[in-house]
Amino acid sequence: MSVRRAWNAAKVLSSYYISKYSGKAVQWGVPISISVEPTTSCNLRCPECPSGLRAFTRPTGMLQPNFFRNTIDQLYKDLFYLVFYFQGEPYLNPEFLDMVKYASEKGIYTATSTNAHYLTETNARKTVESGLDRLIISIDGTTQEVYQQYRIGGKLEKVLQGARNIVQAKKEMGSQKPFVVFQFLVVKPNEHQIEDAKALAKSVGVDDIWLKTAQVYDYENDPNQLIPTIEKYSRYKKNKDGQYAFKNKLLNHCWRAWHATVITWDGLVVPCCFDKDAQHRLGDLKKASFREIWEDPTYQKFRSALLKSRANIDICANCSEGTRVWG
Repeated sequence: MSVRRAWNAAKVLSSYYISKYSGKAVQWGVPISISVEPTTSCNLRCPECPSGLRAFTRPTGMLQPNFFRNTIDQLYKDLFYLVFYFQGEPYLNPEFLDMVKYASEKGIYTATSTNAHYLTETNARKTVESGLDRLIISIDGTTQEVYQQYRIGGKLEKVLQGARNIVQAKKEMGSQKPFVVFQFLVVKPNEHQIEDAKALAKSVGVDDIWLKTAQVYDYENDPNQLIPTIEKYSRYKKNKDGQYAFKNKLLNHCWRAWHATVITWDGLVVPCCFDKDAQHRLGDLKKASFREIWEDPTYQKFRSALLKSRANIDICANCSEGTRVWG
């Protein structure tokens, strides 16, 4: 925390509420949170993920350290939170943990999400040394049979060993960081294993387990049979005609568009993590500074469109702001 970061956060928050209640887009300050994409590459083939499906129209590549440092140098004085994740598996980028360390040394809270197949003993120690604050490990089944139905190509025992490696590295190095989370994406094939997942998290020694609802692209038909039958863990519900519809009402405002943004590995600025193929390109950091992009009329036009009708913006129509379920 610093006076400057607190003042920036106050400006961002107040401009959001003014926009929300006036219906007119006002933006003060710069983001308090950003996501950067270490890579679009992934070793798995999850059925609802563009990385897994190899379905991108944009190029695949790796975030470069010099570009990353230049971007952070523009933002760190105002930035609280940095997520090293958008698409892909972060640990496939050989410079990933060096970039984490650079951000951590700037006093930024850092987090990432991984499928944990590359959390070797060496990488676990390097992760602790990097200063990473939060490590989310995707574990969507407590048996190989169930796990591989969504994490296609994955090995559950490798994930569990990776988790044990990071827990052990923290103990040996006397570190409280990173806070290690098992993230359980609740889908129909694994919903019967929720309690087993909680028990597994406890036995491995991670700090917490989060249950997350799944985004399904073709939810009206659910071709992959992923929508869970337990309504609490579903973003969707069946209508009278038997088709699925989005459960929550889309409100015409979005906090994310005021306080956060996403930067792809090659420098494109997009509004949020739902724009997985970077279709709503609001700027290019290879051609302009971040502040120029953030304050550009193109970004303001996007915020104004949110305030008018989120349902008319494709990436917003299948969005749920709160995807974690407690209990």
